[in-house]
Amino acid sequence: MDQHQLELARERSKTVTSFYNQSAIDAAAEKPSVRLTPTTMLYSGRKDMASGGGARAWVQGAELEWAMAESRGGAISRGLGPKGVWPGVPPLPGSTRLFQPRAGHILGLNWPPGARARPTTFCPPPGGGLWSPNCPPLITPRQIKDQEEEARYCQLVRQLLDDHKDVVTLLAEGLRECRRHIQDERLIRLFLDKTLTSRLGIRMLATHHLALHEDKPDFVGIICTRLSPKKIIEKWVDFARRLCEHKYGNAPQVRVNGHVAARFPFIPMPLDYILPELLKNAMRATMESHLDTPYNVPDIVITIANNDIDLIIQISDRGGGLVDMSNSGQSGPMHGFGFGLPTSRAYAEYLGGSLCLQSLQGIGTDVYLRLRHIDGREESFRI
Repeated sequence: MDQHQLELARERSKTVTSFYNQSAIDAAAEKPSVRLTPTTMLYSGRKDMASGGGARAWVQGAELEWAMAESRGGAISRGLGPKGVWPGVPPLPGSTRLFQPRAGHILGLNWPPGARARPTTFCPPPGGGLWSPNCPPLITPRQIKDQEEEARYCQLVRQLLDDHKDVVTLLAEGLRECRRHIQDERLIRLFLDKTLTSRLGIRMLATHHLALHEDKPDFVGIICTRLSPKKIIEKWVDFARRLCEHKYGNAPQVRVNGHVAARFPFIPMPLDYILPELLKNAMRATMESHLDTPYNVPDIVITIANNDIDLIIQISDRGGGLVDMSNSGQSGPMHGFGFGLPTSRAYAEYLGGSLCLQSLQGIGTDVYLRLRHIDGREESFRI
């Protein structure tokens, strides 16, 4: 082994050790959590930044601290071994391990030197690296007192969101690469579900705080006060049809019926992941089961059912029933990594709902997405 390889191995070992030996993050994960509900986020509304903005930043900053620490701190207990690997699976790339420590450093899990006097002066590790193993002890974030500090906080939250935007894709690629080493996928299912739903909650908190600074009609932060299921479905139908036409030269027509005039408060963000995944699956199955007649394929039917407690979206296709694509060797916008359906189910359950499939082999598949309302009439999920 030459000197360069030796240095890389030493640095990798140091990085892994620093990731798993962080008492500060473990302590943060043990803190009590407010666990904000969408109802609380909705009715707290916009407040004048001079009087309420700093307090809001402090509350959501504390929630972000807890969520990131719990997400990282619970990883080992959720199935990872002491070296951060699943039994029989090669270690994950070091760059993946660095995401959460850097996130914790930026938002205050470990403040950089000189920040104790002004704990709201958030900044990345000295030297601009992803992670410094020599971080000072944990201190609790304090209330942001003016708009200048609030602006700095928002800037770094945006940076954090941008840094992590490709995590799901990278995780899916990594899972695909190591799938041949996995004997029992149940060993990692719980870990992946918790990791991805924790990430969704963190991104909702962060994006909500940033969106509260924007003046967008019918929105309070990330919550749309008059969400139309029909409109958001039509948006993702257009997206999925464009992908399908690019791949197959044609795409099934989609008919939307049911309670098409329904409007209610809801968070579009989870739907913006779940709906395109379900629609791509339905369109791919329809086209690939009618390769002999690609310009004469059955329609996909979407039914909206809304009541005082929940929303149900049924997607019915005539694509021949479920086919396991996880080991097909194909990837791309229409095929993905075999990751979309399990993640969509995990997201739906995190939101207090469910995702159920009824497949008739040789005929087609009905997908039922149920999501609980967030307007306070019934108990809502907590982020």
